[in-house]
Amino acid sequence: MSLQVNDSNKRPNRLIREKSPYLLQHAYNPVDWWPWCDEAFETARREDKPIFLSIGYSTCHWCHVMEKESFEDHEIAKLMNETFINIKVDREERPDIDHLYMSVALVVNGHGGWPLTIMMTPDKKPFFVATYIPREGYFGNAGMVDIIPRIRQLWLEDRKTLLQAADNILQHLVTTLINTPSGTSLRENDLDEAFSAFSEVFDEEHGSFGKAPKFPSPHTLMFLLRYWYRTGNSRALYMVEKTLREMRMGGIFDHVGFGFHRYSTDRRWMVPHFEKMLYDQALLVMAYVEAYQATKNEMHARAAREVLTYVLRDLASPEGAFYSAEDADSEGIEGKFYVWTEKEIRTVLSEKEAEILIKVFNVKEEGNYQDEATGPRTGGNILYQKNSLNEIAVDLGMTLDELMSTIESARSKLFKVRKQRVHPFKDDKILTDWNGLMIAALAKAGRILDEEKYIKAAEQCADFILTKMFDSKGRLLHRYKDDEAEILGFLDDHIFLTWGLLELYETTFNVFYLKKALDLTNHLLEHFWDEESGGFYFTADYCGDDLVVRKKEFFDGAIPAGNSVAMYNLLRISHVTGNDNLKTLVNIIGRAISPLLRRSPSSFSFALAALEFVFGSPSEVVIVGACQDPWTREMIKMLDATFIPNKIVLLKPIDDEKSVEVLNEVAPFVKNMQLRDGLPTVYVCRNHHCNLPTTSVSQMMKLLEAGKD
Repeated sequence: MSLQVNDSNKRPNRLIREKSPYLLQHAYNPVDWWPWCDEAFETARREDKPIFLSIGYSTCHWCHVMEKESFEDHEIAKLMNETFINIKVDREERPDIDHLYMSVALVVNGHGGWPLTIMMTPDKKPFFVATYIPREGYFGNAGMVDIIPRIRQLWLEDRKTLLQAADNILQHLVTTLINTPSGTSLRENDLDEAFSAFSEVFDEEHGSFGKAPKFPSPHTLMFLLRYWYRTGNSRALYMVEKTLREMRMGGIFDHVGFGFHRYSTDRRWMVPHFEKMLYDQALLVMAYVEAYQATKNEMHARAAREVLTYVLRDLASPEGAFYSAEDADSEGIEGKFYVWTEKEIRTVLSEKEAEILIKVFNVKEEGNYQDEATGPRTGGNILYQKNSLNEIAVDLGMTLDELMSTIESARSKLFKVRKQRVHPFKDDKILTDWNGLMIAALAKAGRILDEEKYIKAAEQCADFILTKMFDSKGRLLHRYKDDEAEILGFLDDHIFLTWGLLELYETTFNVFYLKKALDLTNHLLEHFWDEESGGFYFTADYCGDDLVVRKKEFFDGAIPAGNSVAMYNLLRISHVTGNDNLKTLVNIIGRAISPLLRRSPSSFSFALAALEFVFGSPSEVVIVGACQDPWTREMIKMLDATFIPNKIVLLKPIDDEKSVEVLNEVAPFVKNMQLRDGLPTVYVCRNHHCNLPTTSVSQMMKLLEAGKD
């Protein structure tokens, strides 16, 4: 592909050949960008230059800022081109690179973030680490105009200093993050200690944990729900419901178009960072539907439905999978698409609707928030609730139904007007790992909320991934864009897709999905497992030596760590297959993370959720019956309606001989389970033995409840 000149007479750099929307955003920078490739490092060695590595993603606000200030500036670009071989990486496309160098940032600086800036040798050894760097220095902080000449001088005149720094950083990384010694096995009291730690930092007034900025914490909430179920501790459930309610009322939720923004910059959930990520929607849907299943609080079900309305409307691809994200910015301004002036609201709505909406969502004539720079109010309003709709209805002298109907009418009108605005950029690449999370969310929501459209969407997405996202050698791929699937799959791709397929099996009982989940797990054990120290590497053994260190990821971030979800998947699969060796692997992972978990339980929420499965008297529930028999469906419906997180459910469909054959193969213990008295029959098994079979739904539930004692 030859370099072309665009309409503004800017010449593209090498990134013009890439698929990543983030890399393409930088394709017309005057910086001579390279993608991450062998040729770039060979050029650095040949020209004797260090590497300037910049890692970000398409919806990253500060990535845009650094691009405008520095990467589009010809003076800075000249300095960079003269000094470095410059490489751009999309962290979502290459999470292996991002994870490694973010670990470097945490080791060196104690904090990370994006854009991530790494300066390193042609051998990929980092010697300088930063996040956002301004063009000009201020308040003692150096800028690009200061740093680059200094690095150039050191590289030419005192390279030994830089090389020593690189060796020190790499050794520290290996010592602290790669060769972490294993501890003791995780125990039940670790769950109590973790609960106490979360309880101590819980924000009693606004929910969630700690102070600003506040991020959604769905995997923490999923742990607390399981802790409540096992122990009956009402405070655990209170913390879950308080957090879910406050987030749904806050400005972090898009009250006009639905869906959650990335995080809140303040403690009250009022002022969000406006980007929307697919993974946040998926994980929050799971938290909300599980909370609904546990409490029957319709507010949680409504929130899940609203999020999925957004996902299916705005992030669904024509192929059936889901796009990655929407930007925070439009027209160069963060949040412009989402905020409203009072005048706009009064223009769009009737007088009654406007007065009610202004009260419900705290709209002010002068605006209800200030920009990050603490400048004057601009008249813009972020829609958020201070009080519940029940309280507002009483205050307005309306019934709750009347208030909700008025809000929905007003919301619909605002949404139609907002559609005419300039929309934020949409990152339309399809990632296997994030789609695996969405499959899990849709499947859970479909069975718990009894919504066929969610189940259909989950099946369409799973079928797309299983059809399009494997190479000719049968290896899972990570990214799909413009009709091409590329980049060998990482740990999270295999783990999250497996999670999605397990959830989809328990929703549809299509044994094909269960078999695929087991196939992925076998591949994972063969190519990702560390035989020496235990745990799963982030990259497969067939990925080569693209990085200086083959790393394992144990800490939860915005999404759960792959090793934590692996624990959960392996436990479920061990109960499906009867293979107790998988539980041994879970224990090995648990020992690997135990010293870290005990120091910082908030970094291991999903591992704690997996541990709840171990200590929650897990059960196998096998239903034998025709798929569409009303009594079979009644048994399934009761299981779907009840929050029993520590179970696996199998259906042996006597009217589908082929499915029974496959199920007998993957779950041999069901082979001799038959109908009783010609009726659909359920077997509840626990601790390697099964109770007497029953045809009674109520007796099935009694047997499951007995496991809590």
